[in-house]
Amino acid sequence: MLALALMLSGSVGGTAFAQQPQQQQTQQKQDPVIQNIIKMATEDSQLEKLGHELMDGIGPRLVGTPQMEQAHNWAVNKYKGWGIEARNEKWGEWRGWERGVTHVDMVHPRLKTLEAIQLAWSPATPSKGVTAEVIVLPEFADSLAFQKWLPNAKGKMVMISMNQPSGRPEYNWKEFATPESLEKMQKERDAQNEAWRKRISATGKNARTLPVALEKAGAAGIVMSNWSQGFGVNKIFGANTKKIPTIDIALEDYGMLYRLAENGGKPRIKVVAESKHAKKPVPTFNTIAEIKGTEKPDEYVILSAHFDSWDAGTGATDNGTGTIMMMEVMRILKQVYPNPKRTILVGHWGSEEQGLNGSRAFVEDHPEIVKKTQALFNQDNGTGRVANISGQGFLHAYDYMGRWLSAVPREITKDIQTSFPGMPGGGGSDHASFVALDAPAFMLSSLSWSYGNYTWHTNRDTYDKVVFDDVRSNVILAAILAYKASEDPQTTSRERSVLPLNPRTGEQMTWPQARPATRKGGLD
Repeated sequence: MLALALMLSGSVGGTAFAQQPQQQQTQQKQDPVIQNIIKMATEDSQLEKLGHELMDGIGPRLVGTPQMEQAHNWAVNKYKGWGIEARNEKWGEWRGWERGVTHVDMVHPRLKTLEAIQLAWSPATPSKGVTAEVIVLPEFADSLAFQKWLPNAKGKMVMISMNQPSGRPEYNWKEFATPESLEKMQKERDAQNEAWRKRISATGKNARTLPVALEKAGAAGIVMSNWSQGFGVNKIFGANTKKIPTIDIALEDYGMLYRLAENGGKPRIKVVAESKHAKKPVPTFNTIAEIKGTEKPDEYVILSAHFDSWDAGTGATDNGTGTIMMMEVMRILKQVYPNPKRTILVGHWGSEEQGLNGSRAFVEDHPEIVKKTQALFNQDNGTGRVANISGQGFLHAYDYMGRWLSAVPREITKDIQTSFPGMPGGGGSDHASFVALDAPAFMLSSLSWSYGNYTWHTNRDTYDKVVFDDVRSNVILAAILAYKASEDPQTTSRERSVLPLNPRTGEQMTWPQARPATRKGGLD
């Protein structure tokens, strides 16, 4: 059976689905629900409005911030305004924090305002800021040498990121450089990466523990640059310091400071980093909305998208697009399919970015829903139209997903690549929380649109990067899948496929195990 199922891999609309294109078109034309889904999605779209309110108005949604709570309340009010039951379910608590102003100036050897931002949960500076010399973490023979050097960090801003050999992305080099120049740059970059890896390793610390050691030694601040391999983009994550600021500086300004420090220029910067830390942990939530089923109300079709984001940009493509997509699907279904056979539930999960915590908490708290899940459709990875769907290791996923996909317009499915039965997702996004418990949960994986370099966890993940035509296509796809899954007279099979051997170990791969949610975060 596994071999047969693997033979069915390919593109939707290819051999498996193109055999009856006329029948498919006739079914679509005859089904008023599908026609109304398409009509509402194209002629009465609310995506731009929802995106503006969420991304521009509320902004980023870091777990533990007031903006995250504001977003949860906004979503509940939107659903209730559409006549859909909605609620915020508390699942844990997190360190409370709110970002304030970050302003960084180089004050010596000349004056220049720098492009910089404090990392999430960074401690604040005094109101007048901190001014200190910037130094580069030097090379060490071993961890003992590092320990002997540590007193030199006192009162300094310590740079802990490698200086990039070029601020141009590799695609730019490939377009314009001579082959010899490109090869030279690549070798130089690879050598610097390896040398910097060894420099950090010699301290006996890692990316998490090195800032802590410098903080304990009396450093004035931690300076880094997490370049994302594209023009103007850095990835911004969380600080590990508790008392001193941790800031990320854009590649261009970071390189300038690095060269000045390495060449005896003794650069000094003034850092003003405002932030607020809550005295007590703040509650964390999932937003849940439901359209109750009429015939099988205790069976569920779930729409899934994480609600939280990192907060250097506004969380537009990770995962504002998935959020507004699923909200729009629910809005449309409430109008054109108000009495589904099965309950249609949407989950907007909290703290996905810290380890799928919201969805993991949900499956722990609602085993009765997981047990009766007909299907879950998750969208997370950017603004592009859906390009890949895997069967997630469920042996018969092709049977029911094939039926449902055949109802979707050909112009949407023709370029979607499928893999049945596929491999079960062990992490990466919230469908994995359900797959681990044998619920048929599927990732609607999008085209890249340079997601990995330019918007995933970066300072450029903003409204203007959203491709609304692609998101509209995804709305139609997900709405039809949810409709067909709800109507299907058959209950979906949960039978697992036999997983292949791990090519590295030679041992048979195993089904992912459920992992517990972190319900008290950032409190250590």
